[in-house]
Amino acid sequence: MIEPDHPALPIGMQCRLLSISRSSFYYEPQGESELNLALMLLIDKQFLETPFYGVQQMAWHLRNQGFSVNVKRVRRLMRLMGLMPIYQKPNTSRPAKGHKTYPYLLRGLRVDRPNQV
Repeated sequence: MIEPDHPALPIGMQCRLLSISRSSFYYEPQGESELNLALMLLIDKQFLETPFYGVQQMAWHLRNQGFSVNVKRVRRLMRLMGLMPIYQKPNTSRPAKGHKTYPYLLRGLRVDRPNQV
């Protein structure tokens, strides 16, 4: 879209016409470092064996392997890889055993004035 060799329009003017900043035109993404790629490979291998490992357990596993990583880095890499642990989530829709169900007392009542209910 932007032609750097355009004879009449400089790059700044082309960026202004397209409503983008010049810094975003010159920006080149860096990608992941070699260490992060190695960590992602280890995370992937371990996740295939133990898909119930979350961020905390994965960080603990990597520390035991000799890598100095923190939870935030592991969370970012797992999110980048699209990994979500498999675990049983709480089912809050099901009532507990022995829980009394109270009747709804306002079902047939017509509310037609303030402070009635």
